[in-house]
Amino acid sequence: MSPAAGQDQAVDGHDGLVAVGRIVKPFGVEGAVRVESLSDVPGRFEGLNEVTLSAPGGRVQQARVRQVRRLGEDYLVSLDAFSSPEEARLWRDALIQIPEASAPPLPDGQFYEFALLGVAVQTESGASLGTIEDILETPANHVFVVRDGATERFVPALKRVVVSIDAQHRVMTVRQPEEVIVEQPERAHAV
Repeated sequence: MSPAAGQDQAVDGHDGLVAVGRIVKPFGVEGAVRVESLSDVPGRFEGLNEVTLSAPGGRVQQARVRQVRRLGEDYLVSLDAFSSPEEARLWRDALIQIPEASAPPLPDGQFYEFALLGVAVQTESGASLGTIEDILETPANHVFVVRDGATERFVPALKRVVVSIDAQHRVMTVRQPEEVIVEQPERAHAV
């Protein structure tokens, strides 16, 4: 089971949008941009027509995709929103987003990461562990960050740990061997 196999990322504050890429920097003299993929969905960029750009400062803009081509691990994307490298530079680190509804269906037992965020997590005996706040990628497997108030737990996305995911009721049931789920209280940070 790969509960987080489709890796498009939900975007806080923009309901219904999923981040599929991040603008790294301008490329060339016509306003194209180099984009880091935040998705492992095959063909994600090649099929884009319209996207929403969301800059770190809160600026949002709609754009049409004119051209996409692979550039090593990244993509070279030409958008109608930029006609010069100076315009493109203003959107460095902006997220490229698409509507959640544009995400293709996944096989049974697989879920997009954005669909798992906020899911309640419980043990087989029904004890609440909190909700999924984040999903980390590690070399071995994905890890669900489950938070309940000041308590943070790290739950590996493994078949032997994740018993079931009820997408309709937004509940994940897990086995709780102590050596697998690590609890860590939040720490106060000095400002």
